Amino acid sequence: MRYFLTSFLLYFSFITFSQTSKYSNEFLAIGVGGEAFGMGNSVVAQCNDVTSAYWNPAGLVGVKGWVEASVMHSEFFAGIAKYDYVGIAHSINDKSSIGFSFIRFGVDDIPNTTQLIDNNGVINYDNVTSFTAGDYAFMGTYATKLKVEGMSLGGTFKVIHRKVGDFANSWGFGLDAGWQYKRNEHWRFGLMARDVSSTFNAWVFNLDPQMQQVFLATGNEIPSNGLEVTLPRIILATAFNQNIGTKGMNFGGEIDLDITTDGRRNTLISSDPFSIDPHAGMQLSYKNIVKLRGGISGIQSFKNMDNTSYWGVQPNLGLGIGIKGFNLDYAFTRLGDAKANFYTHVFSVKVKLSKPKNAIK
Repeated sequence: MRYFLTSFLLYFSFITFSQTSKYSNEFLAIGVGGEAFGMGNSVVAQCNDVTSAYWNPAGLVGVKGWVEASVMHSEFFAGIAKYDYVGIAHSINDKSSIGFSFIRFGVDDIPNTTQLIDNNGVINYDNVTSFTAGDYAFMGTYATKLKVEGMSLGGTFKVIHRKVGDFANSWGFGLDAGWQYKRNEHWRFGLMARDVSSTFNAWVFNLDPQMQQVFLATGNEIPSNGLEVTLPRIILATAFNQNIGTKGMNFGGEIDLDITTDGRRNTLISSDPFSIDPHAGMQLSYKNIVKLRGGISGIQSFKNMDNTSYWGVQPNLGLGIGIKGFNLDYAFTRLGDAKANFYTHVFSVKVKLSKPKNAIK
């Protein structure tokens, strides 16, 4: 039980710290779609489906058919944390598209043992309750083609809600902007500005006097209402693809550079205020039916016990199957730093729907 109490207090300490930390709204940096995970999240230049609303809203103009929809589910830390995504996109005409996305990252049934010992000093297990800590994002996207052939522009407005039981919650909003340019059949370029307006979350804490006493007794600072700010992140991307050998075979790859603006991070190029995190992915496909993917990301420096340093990377593998507007994508990736053993299986489904014959024109 002491473990649960400690975890509970550490979680609250994290929230208090994150009000001034660079790592805010990190659940929105995880990614969506098995295709992207399999390529090390390197899809900003080439994404052109419903998941573009997340990766680069400019790519939403590539939505084909009347409607595209995608769902994804994955579990982290041996199923403790659940991560879910739902996206839908609609092609308005041959120049513009709209989309809506929903993301949830949550831990359910967290034991609250702060009232385990009652006022008489007696352990009472009936006082143990549970709560959910969840992060939610609601995103609306619009994209349009520009006058320059092959160029498009898009934006995503997002509303963020974070909730920790009845103890704390926040509401926030922000804006992402994206640009893509398809130079020819081989080369694509992309630029994604996440939180280009900076994203703001207003936190409100609701701790009763007894809960405050628990914080004081354990040496933790009582959290107070405040504003959490997520600074912009710029992603520059270049993608290449080429038909090879047997008819129907295609090879492609992409390199992305994530440029953060919130200070020094543990990345390949680390400085203040800008740090650069490169990652890359590749894909081998046959007639868009079978796709094999691989990628590297999370290049970080680590220290051994003798204080020497070494570099580690996060490997990613993926497989995609597509048949007549139905796509099933799988990715096998590793969560956390390059030396961790938290492997994650990611599955996502994408479908393309044609306009019903009896739909209103």
